[in-house]
Amino acid sequence: MRVGVVQMTSVDDVERNLVAARELVDEAAERGAELIALPENFAYLRREGLPVPCAQDLDGPIVGFLRERARAHDAWILGGTFPEAVERGRVHNTSVLLRPDGEIAAIYRKIHLFDVDLRAAGGDAFAESATVAPGKDVVVAATPFGALGMSVCYDVRFPELYRAHAARGARFLAVPSAFARETGKDHWEVLLRARAIENQAFVLAPAQCGVHNPERASYGHSMIVDPWGQVLEEAGDSPCVLLATCDLDEQERIRRDLPALRHRRL
Repeated sequence: MRVGVVQMTSVDDVERNLVAARELVDEAAERGAELIALPENFAYLRREGLPVPCAQDLDGPIVGFLRERARAHDAWILGGTFPEAVERGRVHNTSVLLRPDGEIAAIYRKIHLFDVDLRAAGGDAFAESATVAPGKDVVVAATPFGALGMSVCYDVRFPELYRAHAARGARFLAVPSAFARETGKDHWEVLLRARAIENQAFVLAPAQCGVHNPERASYGHSMIVDPWGQVLEEAGDSPCVLLATCDLDEQERIRRDLPALRHRRL
């Protein structure tokens, strides 16, 4: 299974972001990716806690863009996240998985919201819940290449979510993110590799990178991690596409030889 992970530096301009996303998705498809994953807030990014003027529904132009690219490349596309309108002044931080025919295969609304104060670490305070309503449902999407557990960024700190994915048969775990630099340098790789090892799954982590505006920057370092916890591909701090081949037979061998998922008692 050939996967592509897109790293971006999104801003508060939907049209500009979609142009950048199109170029990177097209590159991934041209290089043979069958599943292409975009980062959190790929279509619109501004500081948490501020209103989101481009909130839209699943029939809006952002999801329309994803549908069109999926059909154009006959590929599965994970649409990072976009601001899904749900109620006055609030949105869901929503990730959608598109089939190659452009139809929606699964929808996940971010459960764990990023309300933290990183000022002691040289960063900022964030209040995602000021404008984002949390989702409630664990989502594992069925695909021809195996079940895919859906999550977003801050979710990666909550291993019980990924254990629920594994219990439902997930072979891939998606973690589209816009990780803060202050925490990313110490926690990003450790958390992603832990989720891969614990669940013997491939982890696809497309990330935001660089400076988005004077008040917001992201860590970058998008990754593709295998079920043994090895980093197959890692980006730096600039927009790019990562490609890797996920060996499903090797995953089966790991799960057979080290059957930790069958040894669970809790």
